[in-house]
Amino acid sequence: MLSKQEELVSAAFSKQSENFDEDDLKNPILIRMRKEIREHVLSLVKPGSSMLELNSGTGLDAVYFAEHGINVTATDISMGMIRELEKKILKYNLQDKIKAKQCSFNNLEELKPQKFDYIFSNFGGLNCADDLQAVITQLDELLNPDGIVTLVLMPPICLWELLFAFKGNLKLAFRRFKRNGADSHLEGVYFKTYYYLPRSVKKFFGKGYERIELKGLGILSPPPFMNNFYLKYPRINKALTIIDMKICKMPLLRFCADHYIISLKKKQIIKQS
Repeated sequence: MLSKQEELVSAAFSKQSENFDEDDLKNPILIRMRKEIREHVLSLVKPGSSMLELNSGTGLDAVYFAEHGINVTATDISMGMIRELEKKILKYNLQDKIKAKQCSFNNLEELKPQKFDYIFSNFGGLNCADDLQAVITQLDELLNPDGIVTLVLMPPICLWELLFAFKGNLKLAFRRFKRNGADSHLEGVYFKTYYYLPRSVKKFFGKGYERIELKGLGILSPPPFMNNFYLKYPRINKALTIIDMKICKMPLLRFCADHYIISLKKKQIIKQS
């Protein structure tokens, strides 16, 4: 049985599903971010590997990775998103590379006894989790030894949003600081969004995992909702993006961003005789 939060998230993203690709693919900031995220994942996963994707949406990433030789099990709580993904599977003849399943990240036991080499969640899908630790705890049984997890999450601090305080929009400027989650809405449906620091994520995984990458996305360059700024000041945006690429791994700055990428590797347990 779904929680109230899960029901709201499912309803919101199902409503958005038919227009999701159009909105996503016409936003140059999202396109650039997605490209950087995909390149990062492909640097860590080998062709022929098995991937579990959480919050797969309409399958933009699932299709991309499948076309690069990855076997993807794509999950999402939204039936509308899963329907759009299933259309893509048929359209691109990827029935042997992608399995689509409607599943909440809170109920990953439904996937057992499957095991995966890689677990991936993009663009803050897990920021809808009111208890991220409970979600992460489930991943260990699904991940093979030496397997890798890559999560793209939203941190509590976004420099661009803080700037809105100077325009008097305190609600937007400080929304990520709310401990009980910020009110978010999509297609007229309201739900909660929660923000997590990288150190909390690492703590949730425990000592059995080592962090292998942490970098910010959109530190000085504008976040996706500032698309109008990108269109109005393309040269400034280009300069800020170049700076971002140089500072994205710097301590402190790397989680003062719109999103951050964190990748962790499951340690191989060596049994002593």
